Amino acid sequence: MSFDKDHTVIRFDIVKNRRKFFLFSGAIIVLGLLFSLFQGFNLGVDFQAGTRLDIYVGKEFVPADVEAILKEQLPEAKFSAVTPYGTNQAYTRFDQTVSSDKMMEIEQALKAKYGDQVTKQVATVDPSIAREMVKKAAIAVLIASLGIIVYIAFRFQWLFGIATVVGLAHDVIIPIALFSVLGLEVDITFIAAILTILGYSINDKIVIFDRIRENLKTMKSKSVEELEHLVNVSLWQTMRRSVFTVATVFFTAMAIAILGSESIRNFSLALVFGLVSGTYSSIFIAAQVWVNLKERSMLKKKRTTTTSN
Repeated sequence: MSFDKDHTVIRFDIVKNRRKFFLFSGAIIVLGLLFSLFQGFNLGVDFQAGTRLDIYVGKEFVPADVEAILKEQLPEAKFSAVTPYGTNQAYTRFDQTVSSDKMMEIEQALKAKYGDQVTKQVATVDPSIAREMVKKAAIAVLIASLGIIVYIAFRFQWLFGIATVVGLAHDVIIPIALFSVLGLEVDITFIAAILTILGYSINDKIVIFDRIRENLKTMKSKSVEELEHLVNVSLWQTMRRSVFTVATVFFTAMAIAILGSESIRNFSLALVFGLVSGTYSSIFIAAQVWVNLKERSMLKKKRTTTTSN
C-alpha cells in the first residue's frame, strides 16, 4: 500500500497488472461463448414460437403427475419439464402454439386431480411475432449502445468512447454467457435487464473517466509512467464510490431474485450478473483499454515528432 501526493491510498497497482485482467476476462468470455455455441440458449416464448403454461396448483404436487396429464391431453405435443416455483406453482413451455380450447381441457383435467383451486395463465407467441421480437430486441440494444458511444465521444474524447464500447461489450457478453451455462430462460425481461445494465455500467464508467479527465489537468502525464500513475490514482479515488453504489443495487437485486416471484427472478439474476460484470469492467477493463490506447497515441506522436526533427 502506498500514498499519492494528495494522500490517495493506492492499495494495489491496477494499471501495472492490466494484462492479467485482460487475460482473465478474455478466458471467461471465450469459454462462455464456446459454451453458448454448443449449449445454445433456453429461449422463452417471447423469442421462440410456442406456448408457456403457468399453473397454480394450490397444494403439494408431483411434477411427473402434471406431465402425465399434459401427455394425456396432448399426446403429440413436445414440452419442457414441469418446473415447480413459488408456493405450489409450476410452469412448462410447449414448442408449438396450443389452442385455448386445449388449454381449457388441461385445466379441467388438473382440477379433477387437484381441486377447483387450480388456475392457469397462458402466454402464446406465433412464429412471426417471435421473429419480430428478436429483431426489435436487437435493435433496442444496438440503438442504446450507439447512443452511449456518441455521448461519450462528445462528452470526453473518442478514445474514451472506444474504451467504453469494449467495456459495454464485456458487460453484455458475461450475463448472456452465464444464462446459457446455467440454462436460464432468455425472454423479454432479460433484454430489459441488459438495457438496465448498460445504464448502470455507463454511469460508473463516466465517473471514472471524468476523474481521469480532471486529473489530466492537474497531474503530469507526459510519459507512459506518469500516465499509468495518473490512471491508478484516479481509479482509487473513485473506488469507494463505484463499489458502494453497485453494492446497494446488488443486494436489492439479490433479495428480489431470492424472495421475489418467478416472473422477475431472471430479470434480477441478469441484473446481478451485469452489475458485477459492469463494475469489474469499469475498473479493470475499460480504464485499462483507455490506458493502452492513450499510450499508443503518445508513442505515435513521439515518433512523428522525432522523425520531423
